[in-house]
Amino acid sequence: MTFTSRTPRVVAARKLQRRRDRDQSGRFLAEGPQAVREALASGVVVELFATADAVERHGELAAHSPVVSTVDEEALAGLAETVQPQGLVAVCEQVDVPLKEALAKRPRLVAVVAEIRDPGNAGTVMRTADAAGAGAVIFAGDAVDPYNGKCVRASAGSLFHVDVVRTGLDVVTALREARLQVLATSGYGADDLDTLADDGVLARPTAWLFGSEAHGLPEDLLDAADRRVRVPIYGGAESLNLAAAAAVCLYASARAQR
Repeated sequence: MTFTSRTPRVVAARKLQRRRDRDQSGRFLAEGPQAVREALASGVVVELFATADAVERHGELAAHSPVVSTVDEEALAGLAETVQPQGLVAVCEQVDVPLKEALAKRPRLVAVVAEIRDPGNAGTVMRTADAAGAGAVIFAGDAVDPYNGKCVRASAGSLFHVDVVRTGLDVVTALREARLQVLATSGYGADDLDTLADDGVLARPTAWLFGSEAHGLPEDLLDAADRRVRVPIYGGAESLNLAAAAAVCLYASARAQR
């Protein structure tokens, strides 16, 4: 049996493209073979929608999915958000954990994205944090939904590798109680990233605070942090974008800790 765009289960799944419905159901969509593979490995897939051709091409993924529903091309296109979908969309249970639970694992490296709104940047920070060995990515305050389709795709599967936390802006006390130094990124920071690396400061367990490109970090988070850190600019560029700055800072910590 092949489902169409009007099949009730397809209609219900398509609603997960809206944040309100994701929040109410505790579910989200993961699109494409890479995301589906990581979701299956994490055990969070509820149902896999796939075209007949995709089932044939990705039989190993279909074999590991608890429910596989074959859909026609039109239905798959409605579930997917990319221009050229790859034939697979999974309905998944959300994976975020409470802040206390994530910090109880004593991670040595944590990324906090405070009130960032761009889903592509947020997903890229998750991917970079995962690559740098961070244990958690914390979405603080009025931040983008980590289960936004663009954010999930930009994370390239890393959403399923790190602890994802959604919480308020008052995170610094909990971070300190977890024995993490708290470093806030700022273009006008008193501390220079290279100097901190040279002085051995970055070898300590660290939580990095990153703010939105448009507004930076909220002032109360800047005030609460142990240090305000700037990434040195050696050329003529005015600044780095959020994702690039996060990559530089997280990898500086990762190298120092190793």
